[in-house]
Amino acid sequence: TTREPGGCCIADAIRAVLLNPEHKSMSPRTELLLYAAARAQHVEEVVRPALAAGKVVLCDRFSDATIAYQGEARGLDRRLIDTLNSVAAEGLAPDLTVLLDIPVEEGLRRALERNDQDEMREDRFEQESLRFHQRVREGYLKRVADENRFFVLDAAGTPSEVSSRIDRIVDPFLEAKGTS
Repeated sequence: TTREPGGCCIADAIRAVLLNPEHKSMSPRTELLLYAAARAQHVEEVVRPALAAGKVVLCDRFSDATIAYQGEARGLDRRLIDTLNSVAAEGLAPDLTVLLDIPVEEGLRRALERNDQDEMREDRFEQESLRFHQRVREGYLKRVADENRFFVLDAAGTPSEVSSRIDRIVDPFLEAKGTS
């Protein structure tokens, strides 16, 4: 299991810059390039070696997040994002993406609650407008329409309930792949 941005030392350092609420003035292009840099390091150091060893990689976010956040919500050029994603991920794409879908207001409430429990403040995105977060959700849902590897999951309920729903999707997928 791993996450983006982050997952390894250099990518975690980039994550600290990206999510720091003091960096409100970060330009969308800078943000995009930092995400690409973090992804490139993460793929090189964590993802590729794990796949080469025959492991299943479960990642909290990947290139679709960049399309939704920097593309749909920030309005950056999709071709540029696709090019950077391809370079950074070395052509890797998920076999399955589980999109945890919830009303934007509830998702923000949960994120702010989670951030209140963390020592490090990683809430630069949570300070964005409600409209920004609605555009992010719309961006993800557009990805669902474009790609057949998505499964949209209702994320309402307790963590245990949501986890059970995820298991009901992921377990049969892994069994079919022969990797459970």
